Amino acid sequence: MKTIENEPRTAIFAGGCFWCMEEAFERLPGVIEAISGYTGGWVENPTYELVSTGETGHREAVKVIYDPSRISYERLLEVFWRNIDPTDPYGQFADRGEQYRTAIFYLNESQRELAEESRRRLELSGIFDGPIVTEILPAGEFYPAEDYHQGYYFRFETNYKHYKLYSGRMGFIKSVWEKNRYFRLFPERERYWLGYVKPGDSELRNLLTPIQYRVTQLGDTEPPFRNEYWDNHEEGIYVDVVSGEPLFSSLDKYDSGTGWPSFTKPLEEWAIIEAEECEGFLCGREVRSRFADSHLGHVFDEPTPTGKRYCINSAALRFIPREELKRYGYIAYEELFG
Repeated sequence: MKTIENEPRTAIFAGGCFWCMEEAFERLPGVIEAISGYTGGWVENPTYELVSTGETGHREAVKVIYDPSRISYERLLEVFWRNIDPTDPYGQFADRGEQYRTAIFYLNESQRELAEESRRRLELSGIFDGPIVTEILPAGEFYPAEDYHQGYYFRFETNYKHYKLYSGRMGFIKSVWEKNRYFRLFPERERYWLGYVKPGDSELRNLLTPIQYRVTQLGDTEPPFRNEYWDNHEEGIYVDVVSGEPLFSSLDKYDSGTGWPSFTKPLEEWAIIEAEECEGFLCGREVRSRFADSHLGHVFDEPTPTGKRYCINSAALRFIPREELKRYGYIAYEELFG
């Protein structure tokens, strides 16, 4: 039977408590639905009470229905690994037992190969000190969980947030991935920022430093000559500190004498949005990122090769050195530097 290229597809992941994994996947553009359930065991039609004994062989899991024209299986794998502790063989965070062990359940050979490749790359990354113990297993029967488990993260938002925090999952994810935010398992295949969805204000406050939040979200301006990149001369690219979308290249950066990073043009034409900004009788052109809608700085008409100077706040940027472009998913920009 011929597969229609963009028809909905299915993926199955076990990452401990299915409430948390349902939230992680269901918020992604291109995911049609994430269903909490049980899989991997030998008891037919198991209940939550039975699975909770740890004696049915089942694990709490989510079945992800997704549109491959909008999101790839590789992207789903990326999100999975970023929401678990893959070094824990006995459960996840406060939840202990067989039913909370992690696994990727593959439905075909392509999924198996990609899952195994993602695990190898994660092992080689050195992000985790211990061995990766998450299993990769053939998918069996998936049983949807009881109705009261479905969509728990938004139907019982307060209870869910307390659980995610006090179980230890939230703190673990932040401690590991805040410093590895731009690492990508499949950098040669994915421009992940194209489907970026801006998180809520409370999450942004946790994600960003105070100055990063004030600049990108409130439109503040950092002090000149006392910011991170005004005199940075390394080769590489500058990306949005919130979303990671590429913005500027060191090849177009120059010392304007103003004390802020200055560029003659954006990395790509679509990379930024200009908007008129007025204060009293003075008007200028504000510069914002396209996908995260971060305030970056301003653009001025000046005698540069392009006739423009993009005056950008360091706090709105993250610098990716030339030698790290592939590791962090910017392989397409390596050719800029020969």
